[in-house]
Amino acid sequence: MDYTTLISADRLLTLIDSGRPLMVFDCSFDLAKPQSGHQHFTEAHIPGSVRADLDLHLSSAKGDPQAASGGRHPLPARAAFARWLGSVGFSNDMQAVVYDRQGVNYCGRLWWMLKWVGHERVAVLDGGMPAWYAAGGVVTSGAATVHAAQDFQLQPERAALMDAQQVLERLGEPAQCLVDARAAPRYRGEVEPLDPVAGHIPGALNRPFGTNIDDDGRFKPAVVLKAELLELLDGRDPATVVHHCGSGVTAVPNILAMEIAGLGRQALFAGSWSEWCSDRSRPVERG
Repeated sequence: MDYTTLISADRLLTLIDSGRPLMVFDCSFDLAKPQSGHQHFTEAHIPGSVRADLDLHLSSAKGDPQAASGGRHPLPARAAFARWLGSVGFSNDMQAVVYDRQGVNYCGRLWWMLKWVGHERVAVLDGGMPAWYAAGGVVTSGAATVHAAQDFQLQPERAALMDAQQVLERLGEPAQCLVDARAAPRYRGEVEPLDPVAGHIPGALNRPFGTNIDDDGRFKPAVVLKAELLELLDGRDPATVVHHCGSGVTAVPNILAMEIAGLGRQALFAGSWSEWCSDRSRPVERG
């Protein structure tokens, strides 16, 4: 069985025992304390896990002319990302499982990026590390396990990427429905702790990414997600949705939630608000 959206901790334990080709990635991170993810990994991680750091591995350096997107966390070029996957021992025949300690705040980025380079067999550990502990999963400490390098081959994209110009050209058209995953006060423009301009892209709907998570730290049931998302869209076609957030990271839980709900896989505007507001000629809406 291939896992392409979520995997429970119990099923991950079974998968590990099965001996199937598998790689687990720890994507724990904290925007306010970028080094804390590495510290948490060193203290405790799922045995055999590979460290996937948002700044070091899942983003391109600022100013990189080969970057695939703009914003505070620009995507690396697909070929560069594929080389990194191969360098840590990931191959095309493997199942990937990604997790973090922050409610899918960061591991969703790697889930989406693997789809983007054509790898469908990737799942988020539902509930993250707390669920792993609750299931009786063991942990280890210290450095990451070193795996033999592989030759990961790019495949056709399985996730759609949009840029600021494409979003601007379709602004206000029925063929594009923007969904902003930031917290409501940032969306409304009441506060802006990270970017130079407060507000949101005109016409965007707001669904804070944490809305998808239940009280137990796992994604809400598919039937609940579907009802909530359809209420948000209010008759708009799910296929027209373009997801974004502050820098293209926390938008992914909304993409994942829509897929869990059976509403398809929509596009990501990876540059998101940080790229949009960097050009003062682009319109801004508040409230």
